[in-house]
Amino acid sequence: MDLLLSPEFWTALLSIVIIDLVLAGDNALVIGMAARNLPAHQQKQAIIWGTVGAIVIRALATLAVVWLLKIPGLLLAGGLILIWIALKLLIQDNGHENMKASGTLGAAIWTIIVADTVMGLDNVIAVAGAAHGDFLLVVIGLIISVPIMVWGSTLILKLIEKYPVVIYIGSAVLAYTASSMVTSEKFLTPFFAAYPWVKWLFIVAVVVGVLLIGRMKSQQQKRLAEQS
Repeated sequence: MDLLLSPEFWTALLSIVIIDLVLAGDNALVIGMAARNLPAHQQKQAIIWGTVGAIVIRALATLAVVWLLKIPGLLLAGGLILIWIALKLLIQDNGHENMKASGTLGAAIWTIIVADTVMGLDNVIAVAGAAHGDFLLVVIGLIISVPIMVWGSTLILKLIEKYPVVIYIGSAVLAYTASSMVTSEKFLTPFFAAYPWVKWLFIVAVVVGVLLIGRMKSQQQKRLAEQS
């Protein structure tokens, strides 16, 4: 009960749900493209079973990463990787046009599971980092966000297209999670404990830096696309 009353618990849970939803845009595209050639009555089955399979694998992978991040040095490495992922979210060109639609239900389900597993590395690292080693948070976060990802993937895409600021909010959450992972690394915590203002200066610098660099790179890509 004390855990449920903790503001840290609810902050971390909110971060996990936001991360899941923002990073669900890629998964929504994979699901839609893999199932688009199926008959209408099979599309829903492919979406449900493909997503269930992908989520089971992702849950196991996330729990494994939560455990691995307890190894000295890996929290720092995970944080640095997550900073890159936060930037990629703002400037990436995913090339989903190469995703082939599947003609059978089994093939569509398999395509969704494999593609989601390969593309889900960013989600796994981000959720594991936001959970701060709490397996309960991972499970609750998945329980909340999976139904939204399955039935609301199209809405998520439309929301992101209509309100681009959603991507920036998600990227900021990822950057905050990444910088928190770095400052929580065991051999760095004594330094940040002695100088807490440096810790918060570092976190703010990472979040602002990711958003500014991501925006500049994104605008540069748009200009290059318009000129070509």
